[in-house]
Amino acid sequence: MILKALFFILPAYIANMAPVFAAAWQMRFGDPIDTEYFGAHKTWRGFVSGYVAALIVLYIQKMLFIVYPSIASLALFDYSQVSIFLYAFIFGVGAITGDLVKSFFKRRLSIKPGAPWFPFDQLDFIVGVIVFMYPLNPISSYVIWTLILITPVLHILTNIAGYNLGLKKVWW
Repeated sequence: MILKALFFILPAYIANMAPVFAAAWQMRFGDPIDTEYFGAHKTWRGFVSGYVAALIVLYIQKMLFIVYPSIASLALFDYSQVSIFLYAFIFGVGAITGDLVKSFFKRRLSIKPGAPWFPFDQLDFIVGVIVFMYPLNPISSYVIWTLILITPVLHILTNIAGYNLGLKKVWW
């Protein structure tokens, strides 16, 4: 079930990381969404890069699903029957929206931008995807709990990797 959960959430994982890479590559749309509510680091570039990253991952997953029938055993839904554009919105924009909601609350609690806020920094994008996905494809509680338990560990490991690669200024 862990592999199923990871295969399912992979577009959101990549979408959640996409704004860091988009910023490092100085891509367009760097204007903040709203500095008062979310801070200067939450940009339109994050939304665009999150959507595009999720779309690319979903396309690859869909092709794997079609070409290799054994991949179907990992799938929580039928990739051949869904619109990857819609699901890219769910995974990409859902992940980024979860992060925005967390940032809103960090601002209200006077937590400085970039300061760690465990476990919310690690789970915000998962919650966003679950909320966006629920109307189309409710996720089982087993998958949700698997993601809640495994994501913080993976999130911290990828942040350390990003820091060591010079993509992030802090390891968390």
